[in-house]
Amino acid sequence: MYNKIVPKEFLNIDAQFQVMTAYTATVTVRLKRGVLDPEAETTRQALGRLGFELESLRSADQFEIDLDAESASTAEERAEEMAERLLANPTIHDYTVAIEER
Repeated sequence: MYNKIVPKEFLNIDAQFQVMTAYTATVTVRLKRGVLDPEAETTRQALGRLGFELESLRSADQFEIDLDAESASTAEERAEEMAERLLANPTIHDYTVAIEER
């Protein structure tokens, strides 16, 4: 029988290996109310010419991000950070994040 010296970080295996779950984060970015939205206005006018009566229309961009995370809340935090740092401009955009387990 051999005696082995094991580093203490290997003694608590649960702390070292975490189970990751696959999630899809859906980030929807839209202009804040009051910010001009020329894309939506052009689309609203075209729909009006086709006979559709609309009070208002807003455009939005939607991003679906597949990621692995320890929990749904961790996946949501990561997606919100992506939205804040790149996907949305907080001066002119609002955004929502929805998380779904894959």
